[in-house]
Amino acid sequence: MADELAIPDVPFTHDPWLAARERYDTMPYRRVGSSGLLLPAITLGLWYNFGDNRPFDTQREVLRYAFDRGITHFDLANNYGPPYGSAEENFGRMLRRDFKPYRNELIISTKAGWDMWPGPYGQLGSRTYLLASLDESLDRLGLDYVDIFYSHRIDPTTPLEETIGALDTAVRAGKARYVGISSYSPAKTAESAAIARRLGTPLVIHQPSYSLLNRWIEDGLTTELANAGMGAIAFSALGQGLLTDRYLQQPAADIDRTGRPTFDDDVVTDEVRERLRGLAGIAQRRGQSLAQLALAWVLRDPTVASALIGASSVAQLEENLGALDNLDFTPDELSEIDRHASESGIDLWRESSEV
Repeated sequence: MADELAIPDVPFTHDPWLAARERYDTMPYRRVGSSGLLLPAITLGLWYNFGDNRPFDTQREVLRYAFDRGITHFDLANNYGPPYGSAEENFGRMLRRDFKPYRNELIISTKAGWDMWPGPYGQLGSRTYLLASLDESLDRLGLDYVDIFYSHRIDPTTPLEETIGALDTAVRAGKARYVGISSYSPAKTAESAAIARRLGTPLVIHQPSYSLLNRWIEDGLTTELANAGMGAIAFSALGQGLLTDRYLQQPAADIDRTGRPTFDDDVVTDEVRERLRGLAGIAQRRGQSLAQLALAWVLRDPTVASALIGASSVAQLEENLGALDNLDFTPDELSEIDRHASESGIDLWRESSEV
């Protein structure tokens, strides 16, 4: 009878995943300003590769690989997808299954500021929008709190006291451990930091776009961050993919950028290609790819605690992590890089950072 009831070859489809024991052996962790927050030098952002447009098993493979290599910080926003909200929903599924035992090892961030739902309360920086969006993000993630909550962009019509006051409320309500801002100008950053200090919940982090071809933060923002005791995490450190070898090998029009918001093809002029070739030559002499050079260069500034990257595959993530093998630059290398690294018209967030 027992033989008749035996069911052979049943797969163990829900064996719990175990993270690598050596996950902290090679990743450097850097302090964010003067706070107690430490971030891995490389952070994984879930902007466009973790919505319903990508297979869930591929997302899970990338996220597991990231954590196994010491990436403890996962960066989201309310409207990451597509569709909006799906990146948080998908990551929430993995939190409940794969990462639940490791929650206290993770830094999970989300943001609100860009468009999320119709009507006057679905974007920008009002108290109504920010706190409602945070509640929705927590529901999608299946969490009681996030580690960092950002005002994703400046609101030119809402008083800054209201926007920063909403961040203070999020912390006091236990729904965020730290708060920060993204794409704020130097002047607005200084003003925001002063308001936050008065409220008693200091801003600890700023998330600006920053790369070899978009150096706007060097014009006053890093100074204001240092004055405020804040750190930075640089997004678009690879210039929306421009700082990768593929733009050296084929015309911009032939490169699939998967429909996400990005620069126009006419940005990739002969002059920009010449800059890329010069930077690629420096990278080759350092034993790096162009992307690895770009990430290492962003991290040369101690104000920048982490470089935020996206990844659609384990292979892409693995290559980017290779930047950590050589983070040191000689003065001659930095001088040569400066001859090629200049504004190239790829800052898609300028409308916010110039307010």
